Amino acid sequence: MNTIANRTVICNVLMEHAKNDRDIVVLCSDSRGSASMTPFANAYPEQFIEIGIAEQNLVGISAGLAKCGKKAYACSPACFISSRSYEQIKIDCAYSNTNVKLIGISGGVSYGALGMSHHSLQDIAAIASLPNMKIYLPSDRFQTRFLTQQLLQDNSPAYIRVGRNPVEDVYDENYTFEKDKAVWLKTGNDITIIACGEMVKSAYDAAILLNQEGISVTVLDMYCLKPIDEYAIIEAAKCSKAVVTVEEHSAYGGLGSMVSSVVSRYCPKKVLKLSLPDSPIISGTSKEIFAYYGLDAHGIKSNILTFLEE
Repeated sequence: MNTIANRTVICNVLMEHAKNDRDIVVLCSDSRGSASMTPFANAYPEQFIEIGIAEQNLVGISAGLAKCGKKAYACSPACFISSRSYEQIKIDCAYSNTNVKLIGISGGVSYGALGMSHHSLQDIAAIASLPNMKIYLPSDRFQTRFLTQQLLQDNSPAYIRVGRNPVEDVYDENYTFEKDKAVWLKTGNDITIIACGEMVKSAYDAAILLNQEGISVTVLDMYCLKPIDEYAIIEAAKCSKAVVTVEEHSAYGGLGSMVSSVVSRYCPKKVLKLSLPDSPIISGTSKEIFAYYGLDAHGIKSNILTFLEE
């Protein structure tokens, strides 16, 4: 069982490069602990800035540093950085095409029992609407490592959402990473499941359960939501009777909406969007919430079987 959270991996990669790249700077909004950035702050105090609970300032200062040639990483809970500082993201990062990496920690329902004020279920929809912004939801620690390494060489603004807790491995150290390309985890000819972030492992496990029912499933890890890999979506849809999307997000404006737009234009097929509802979400651990709304492996399987009977 993996015990390393994706947020920890981001810190480790930045620390590995910060010694020889003094332009790397990390900024936190009283969140160095929850972002796992305390080791970075201790090792490179001159490359770390504590802003305090002021998310607008966090993004604005990060953008200013980036305009001076720094590689700025702004770390804050996803629910706050994506909403409280939205205007700064829009003007200072997106419209200005400024090299700021926004690290949204504890994304989705990671904060669980803290309730809806700490859930980030509209962040993808909001940030995806901004020009120049890239969006990534890595599915495990290995993908997070390769993505973070690649983004050090990318000068575009980006939003990277990671969860709070360690997640089961999808890949291993031999994984071949391709930036902005969906990963084909499994191929079949009945159903295509497209998932992102922490939902990828559940989607893959659901595919195994469906195989046991005689249903052949393709699984795509769409860790890159913007730019989204349209080619992979189209190729998978061509070989399937229907497409299913699974996401830790609202039903509006996220992965499901993006995939539906591509499928309806280029390869019309039925699409089932599995997401969190457009209503107040229950409190509980991530696993409890996923199980309640049918987003764990068994719930995904059950939803797909019902969908196929319609």
